[in-house]
Amino acid sequence: MEEEIIVGIDIGTTKVCTLIARVEEDDSFCILGVGIEPSDGMRKGMIVDLTKTTNAIAKSVEKAQRSSGYEITSALVSIAGSHVSSINSRGAVGITNGVVSQVDINRALEAAQVVAIPHDREVLHVIQRGFTIDGQDGINEPIGMHGYRLEVETHIITASAASVENIRKCVEATGVKVKAFVLNPLASAEVVLTEAERQLGVMVCDIGGGTTDLAVYINNNVWYTTVIPIGGDLITSDIAYGLRLSLPDAEKVKVAYGRAKESDTSAHEIFSIRPFGEEEATEIRYADLAYIIEARAEEIFQFVLQELKRSGYDGLLPAGVVLTGGSSLLPGVRDLSSDVLGLPVRIAQPNDLNGLVDQLYSPAYSTSVGLLKWAGILTRAVKRSTRTRGLPPIGALERAKELIKRFLPQ
Repeated sequence: MEEEIIVGIDIGTTKVCTLIARVEEDDSFCILGVGIEPSDGMRKGMIVDLTKTTNAIAKSVEKAQRSSGYEITSALVSIAGSHVSSINSRGAVGITNGVVSQVDINRALEAAQVVAIPHDREVLHVIQRGFTIDGQDGINEPIGMHGYRLEVETHIITASAASVENIRKCVEATGVKVKAFVLNPLASAEVVLTEAERQLGVMVCDIGGGTTDLAVYINNNVWYTTVIPIGGDLITSDIAYGLRLSLPDAEKVKVAYGRAKESDTSAHEIFSIRPFGEEEATEIRYADLAYIIEARAEEIFQFVLQELKRSGYDGLLPAGVVLTGGSSLLPGVRDLSSDVLGLPVRIAQPNDLNGLVDQLYSPAYSTSVGLLKWAGILTRAVKRSTRTRGLPPIGALERAKELIKRFLPQ
């Protein structure tokens, strides 16, 4: 049989990561190619220089192709940025012949999308959360049930059409077709959340370089998503300003010596660095560096708390928060975030990977690996749809055990 190859391109503020994988018989995947390239031309999840972004994507794709021996023709691509927003909507239709079919579900989903979305917005995801049949709500799988009126509750995620088109233009300039866009925290959730967390109520908090991406899951469904336009770069820039360093040196100092809580340092711990305008290295106390980091990290989590309260689900998350993303690697960040948010917090990364995975066991690559999960689900959904008649052009993405379905506009 012909091998099924899936591809994900994670375009972040600090890096571009392209992964190529083969789908195995048990629906797991083996990573065949990895291409990681520093990102240039992105700020806060949005493109500010088309040429630099295109070059970074091209280099990442080339590295992945060279390491795998496969040529990339299409891929799922991550997306984030403050231009992303979401709304909740309901759609209702009459049930054909009195028994719910997949056609009825798709018609209800289409009805839910008939909302006032501005012309400059593009729909990224239409995620079904639950069904109601003749007034009976809380139905997860309505197919085969009898009734006269079917309602579906959906979570619709949109993005700036211009921003989406800019990313698409950069990717397709490298010869790769964008199969679909996936919001960062939804991709990350695929590899960092457990079924129990999804069911109880949990929030994914993916702290990247330029953005902090949030997604709230309750009863195995997505209830809220948003993107905060600040991330680890804010901490780096404050270190550069406070210690008079270049941004690359500030990033190195943050990674090598940084701690998220000043109380975790000793007054006697020091390191040496040469600031701007100095001919010799200067000794810096760990505590002084941690003071800068703690102030900015606490500010990020205050924004997260503000968004959580705005969502209305702050009291409905017994499973707490799952932190991921590169900035979650800072020592002490778990305790700091738990103090600010008042919730249990754990840090997660991709696990149970096969193939070329040495670099990928890190929270920084949760979105990248999550894209492969989505690509695998989409591939299986397309196969099913070719065997099913009467489906509209919406790809049904089914998770394990059919507990939740997601939809990607085509």
